[in-house]
Amino acid sequence: MDGKIRGQASRRPIRTLDEAAINRIAAGEVVERPASAVKELVENALDAGARRIEIDISRGGKSLIRVRDDGCGIPAEELPLAVSRHATSKIDGSDLVHIESFGFRGEALPSLGAVGRLRIVSRPPEAPEGAMITVEGGRVGAVRPAPARPGTVVELRDIFFATPARLKFMRSDRAEMQAVVDVVRRLALAEPHVGFVLRDPGEDGGRMRELFRADPESGDLFAALAARVRRVLGKEFADNAVPIEAERAGIGLRGHAALPVYSRGAASQQYFFVNGRPVRDRLLHGALRAAYADLLPRDRHPAAVLGITCPPEMVDVNVHPAKAEVRFREPGIVRGLIVSAIRHALAAEGVRNVTTMTSAALGAFRPEGDARSSLPRGFAEGASAGARQAARQWQAPLDVALETPSARAEVPDAEEDGALLDHPLGAARAQIHENYIIAQTREGMVIVDQHAAHERLVYEKLKAQMAASGIARQALLVPEIVRLEADEMARLLDAAEELARLGLVIEPFGPGAVAVRETPALLGEVDAAALLGDILDALNEGCGAGLLEDRLHAVLSSMACHGSVRSGRRLTVAEMNALLREMEATPSSGQCNHGRPTFVSISLEDIERLFGRK
Repeated sequence: MDGKIRGQASRRPIRTLDEAAINRIAAGEVVERPASAVKELVENALDAGARRIEIDISRGGKSLIRVRDDGCGIPAEELPLAVSRHATSKIDGSDLVHIESFGFRGEALPSLGAVGRLRIVSRPPEAPEGAMITVEGGRVGAVRPAPARPGTVVELRDIFFATPARLKFMRSDRAEMQAVVDVVRRLALAEPHVGFVLRDPGEDGGRMRELFRADPESGDLFAALAARVRRVLGKEFADNAVPIEAERAGIGLRGHAALPVYSRGAASQQYFFVNGRPVRDRLLHGALRAAYADLLPRDRHPAAVLGITCPPEMVDVNVHPAKAEVRFREPGIVRGLIVSAIRHALAAEGVRNVTTMTSAALGAFRPEGDARSSLPRGFAEGASAGARQAARQWQAPLDVALETPSARAEVPDAEEDGALLDHPLGAARAQIHENYIIAQTREGMVIVDQHAAHERLVYEKLKAQMAASGIARQALLVPEIVRLEADEMARLLDAAEELARLGLVIEPFGPGAVAVRETPALLGEVDAAALLGDILDALNEGCGAGLLEDRLHAVLSSMACHGSVRSGRRLTVAEMNALLREMEATPSSGQCNHGRPTFVSISLEDIERLFGRK
């Protein structure tokens, strides 16, 4: 510090910055890191009509970024314009609303040339030969002939060499490369009919390493997107996602949203596209979170690939230098469309099993030793290989009686039992540890957490009552008095009107206490003190959301926990089957109010594999 106070600095004359400084300032807005440069260059290739794009990256893009496409190319006489600011072929400047291309500012190429060593080689298909131009630290070279295939190759070396201060803010090669992979993945999801290859040629010209590949998909856009999602995000996501397709007020929504129990520890698998443009928009991320509001715990994040289409005049894509954010003319319609479409799609899935849960269950059953073995560790120590093989091939009859059963089971009626097996959750066979229902289906077995399942059922009934005519209440013969801290009491009384809508009537009862006079009838007998404690937690968690509906649902969720079948309660076969049938008829019954799974199904084939039968 030189000791000067900012307000005491001497006045300096106003002057126009030189072209090099202007380009470097623009580069600071457009090119934050190598991944930003890759994004701009690949979007240019897509705007040029490319059907195949190859990207080569060295040291995370710090030393080399090369993008090759088979698009329409740039004529030799236009190359100097291509590297000058605010020159573009994508708009004519008279209409900044109807923008249907990725790029339109005309800043990317001159910005890259201002901070690195840029070389462009291009040839339109009708041209007899290609042409080349270079820009190094803002200095533009002459156009020269160059051999080239139809299309364009843009090569950027030594990014930020002209602005060394920016290099200090670069992350490790691995981190920068991961950011590049993420950019290419997003663009590949946006354009499923285009092929993408991302490679690392290495610094010493060694073996080329392929980092990402997505070959062009066929079929209509929806079919191509489904195939690209499976290719890019993997089989696990595709198997646990539901298709989304909806439209409202001229705005379309298409894509895939994962089931709630397929959730992530971070928002890393959330991809949004607006008219084909990948964006990171707070409105869209917030809407996705709201769609899963009562299906996920607060520390888990949904996974989805969602594309929004709308007339260009309904969205402003010019609100961010890197075009990463957008602004909708009718944000409420967009948010409501996302929330309702995902909720309806998830509800329509019913009691669908999730493959990740099955894999986890099988992993828990699998022996700790040889993963291929069906015998527990130490079971056959000292036995010969022949004996172990015989144990797998032959099943001897059990010749001892089990006097004390470890689980409750009843023999059901044969005809009724046969019909129950055809239901998704099958026929109840037993209850173990007074909390888990074992059911048999035609294809395998199902394990149900009775408390978690019933908690979701009660919650959905409370929501339905509130939406219809208000939640039915039961008056307590003797009001229950609950003592509270002053701030807790004030918090509850401030929400008394909301709580009354939910069937809970409270009123002050002297200093530091409230009287509970009525409770929701659906809950039956409840512990009022415990219920109010959970409601206080829900109010504190939901107060930041700002939406009354979110707060009410948070409270309903807490109430549902108090009205559900408790762990430790023994159920008859009829009660267990009734619970299974109600789960099948209730939306979102595959997970409880806290986002945990309510059941796991295991196929007969997997069971037989566990025991070495297959």
